[in-house]
Amino acid sequence: MAVQERDIDDLPKNEANYTALTPLWFLKRAALVHPHRRSVVHGSIQYTWQQTYRRCCRLASALSKHSVGFGSTVAVIAPNIPAMFEAHFGVPMSGAVINAVNIRLNAPTIGFLLEHSSSAVIMVDQEYFKLAEEALSILKDKIQTNFKSPLLIVIKDESSECNPRNLQYALGKGAVEYEEFLESGDPEFVWKPPQDEWHSIALGYTSGTTSSPKGVVLHHRGAYLTASSNVLVWGIPEGAVYLWTLPMFHCNGWCFTWTLAAICGTNICLRQVTAKGVYLAIANLGVTHFCAAPVVLNTIVNAPPKDTILPLPRLVHVMTAGAAPPPSVLFKMSQNGFRVTHTYGLSETYGPSTICAWKPEWDNLPPETQAKLNARQGVPYTALEHLDVVDTQTMKPVPSNGTTVGEIVFRGNIVMKGYLKNPKANSEAFANGWFHSGDLAVKHPDGYIEIKDRSKDIIISGGENISSVEVENTLYQHPLIAEASVVARPDSRWGETPCAFVTLKNPVEKSDESKTAEDIMKFCREKMPAYWVPKSVVFGPLPKTATGKVQKHLLRAKAKEMGPAKISKL
Repeated sequence: MAVQERDIDDLPKNEANYTALTPLWFLKRAALVHPHRRSVVHGSIQYTWQQTYRRCCRLASALSKHSVGFGSTVAVIAPNIPAMFEAHFGVPMSGAVINAVNIRLNAPTIGFLLEHSSSAVIMVDQEYFKLAEEALSILKDKIQTNFKSPLLIVIKDESSECNPRNLQYALGKGAVEYEEFLESGDPEFVWKPPQDEWHSIALGYTSGTTSSPKGVVLHHRGAYLTASSNVLVWGIPEGAVYLWTLPMFHCNGWCFTWTLAAICGTNICLRQVTAKGVYLAIANLGVTHFCAAPVVLNTIVNAPPKDTILPLPRLVHVMTAGAAPPPSVLFKMSQNGFRVTHTYGLSETYGPSTICAWKPEWDNLPPETQAKLNARQGVPYTALEHLDVVDTQTMKPVPSNGTTVGEIVFRGNIVMKGYLKNPKANSEAFANGWFHSGDLAVKHPDGYIEIKDRSKDIIISGGENISSVEVENTLYQHPLIAEASVVARPDSRWGETPCAFVTLKNPVEKSDESKTAEDIMKFCREKMPAYWVPKSVVFGPLPKTATGKVQKHLLRAKAKEMGPAKISKL
């Protein structure tokens, strides 16, 4: 007979000792502690934390007046501009859920997102209004008589990259201008935190490569814990100046939208990310920290001298995630004066949830060895309770030998609530009491994990598994290569073999491509097993998502269209 467990007391929760965790309190505190410190900078526009708090209160109030609150969703289609930052507070302060939409999606996909999320309001940057309009038109044609148009709010931006005609067009179509909408709200609005920290704060959609995108639902508790964990694992100081190179629509800016309020830092908005823009912001605006996918780091280290400002005026801290960073890129970033912290995670884990925690004993190692160690995905975030690499058949942890491959699985408070309206996907994702990442990795003797591939990206050649990441890391060491991505190509003898898609630092003439490809393959033969060597090399720009991830499904399709590779001599 089971014995009922008892605590030492029977003291209950009450209003004095318990409240739901939410990152929204960070904003109120920032306005109290540093009311006159710069909160947001966007070109000539600057706000203080007091102003930002009042603007967010106005937004929450104005939304409430339109019956937007608990149970509602507000879609935001915008780049890294002040309104996007404000929406991460103002929308949930009204009780609603923010759905930050990827601006590089096409109209049919955005139409699907708007319908699936039942968005009651669409806040849209003036440059993307026609995209939203087209998405709504597709949705209207689909739903027809039952279609109810969401409230449309257009965000004005006077940046040089923007066309004033787009704003006038939106206003002519009946959209409400964002600043006017804020004016209708009360800056003293008494917002209420969620009654339950399990309540949803954000909805984000994974990129649907073979099917419709899945809506990842995040709760206030996880957002609070991840935002706080960002401070702890990165050691980001109070008052840091943070450059928005990472899109806020990508996992809510890895929760740094809320982290910046927690540390009372300064947000520097960057509408379009270029190497020159990054260096200028560092030189002129005092930037101390930024986050970016490895593809952005690659752009920074390979920027022409005219676009760089070196040496850096100060040490700049960089957090990278989103794809496995090539050690060669990490090495070059370090040489240029950036200190790179490598993290890993997914939309389903609030963004980064593991970190390659730096160890003091690595300080005396050769730089190349440091870069190789730092390229690993590492150990759990402070707020993540369980992380493991398991055998996909038995669910038992793989040995910590650095060679046995298994799947990375998560369990804890910074794992999503689940996929919106998708019980089948939830059943698969949470099988056996773990969240399954789909990423394949090894566990090293020191407990650090290292990704070897996505399960769908492993190349099986003649029955042997080939890690596309390992081949890509070698290609990045080639002096002519700026970017590389490796996928499987059908092979009449081996089933499939590696096919390398590469972008050269300086493009060569079409007539020289064959010779360059041979040179690259020869380079690879000297550094890897023969069956790993790409049997074909394709030159050109790599297709990418808005967050800088290479769209491998497009490359796989292209490799398949190319047909079987010629019979290999190996």
